[in-house]
Amino acid sequence: MKITEALFAEHLVFHSMFDQIEAKTLELRTLAEVKAMAALMGAMLKSHSDVEDELFLGPLEHCFEQIGQRDSFLEEHQEVNDGLRIIQSATRIKDAQRLLLKAVAHCRKHFDREERLVFPLAERVLKEATLIELGQSWLDQRNRALAQ
Repeated sequence: MKITEALFAEHLVFHSMFDQIEAKTLELRTLAEVKAMAALMGAMLKSHSDVEDELFLGPLEHCFEQIGQRDSFLEEHQEVNDGLRIIQSATRIKDAQRLLLKAVAHCRKHFDREERLVFPLAERVLKEATLIELGQSWLDQRNRALAQ
């Protein structure tokens, strides 16, 4: 499996999770529930973005630099993680709900950008063997995480 296919499959899972968060966030009754949902989303996204940063964006760094986007994707990953962490310090449920929905919207925008720009760029620039090798590295990382 190519790394682009693996990451896109993860995106599909995240989109389903985002759908549920958007549908249920305003129904949550306590601040603790919103914080728990944000923490779960944050942990899952951190794992995903760490893999993207380590395995995927590095081989494309020279392309991003040429189009002036070298730091953009890493910064977006950090912004999402920071936004979800801020929810943990919220003291009012309405603020936490608003921040969580804002984080979901930001993630959707970021994922869309990756799916429209980064994944096709990788398919054009990297050799198929490299994409498959990176896909195997992704699988190895996921298997190690499951074993722990």
